[in-house]
Amino acid sequence: MTSKDNAQGALVDSLNGLLADTLALYIKTKNFHWHVKGPQFHDLHLLFDAQAGQIFALTDVVAERVRKQGGKTLTSPDSVVSKTRIKPQDSTDLDAMAMVRELYEDNLEYVKRLREVKEAAGEAGDNATDGIVDDWTDQAEERAWFLREIIA
Repeated sequence: MTSKDNAQGALVDSLNGLLADTLALYIKTKNFHWHVKGPQFHDLHLLFDAQAGQIFALTDVVAERVRKQGGKTLTSPDSVVSKTRIKPQDSTDLDAMAMVRELYEDNLEYVKRLREVKEAAGEAGDNATDGIVDDWTDQAEERAWFLREIIA
């Protein structure tokens, strides 16, 4: 295997990790949308739904980047679980601020993953992924900012 093949494989692996994180963050955000309660219900219900929609919109784009690089995408819930860094949250009884804090931390973790993808794209010479990751990073940083301002 050449150095270029290794860089390409690392890029595909990092993109699949991002895909796993995207799917896991979508599900978690949607879960919180469905189960939020309390005095800020209306605003958080709408915010979580908007953020979930933005995250879900990235799933196909990320998966297609994997395929454009000649890789195979994740194929099952188990493959997502094995690659994601987003911590699961099965409780439906969290208070609203605990939900906001978790999503804030998850979006910061997502930004870390995006930076790894950008680095891998640079090493593989994939200018398209390198450039598009900047937009995805801006979206994640904005989500984190909105959440941070709620808990400030």
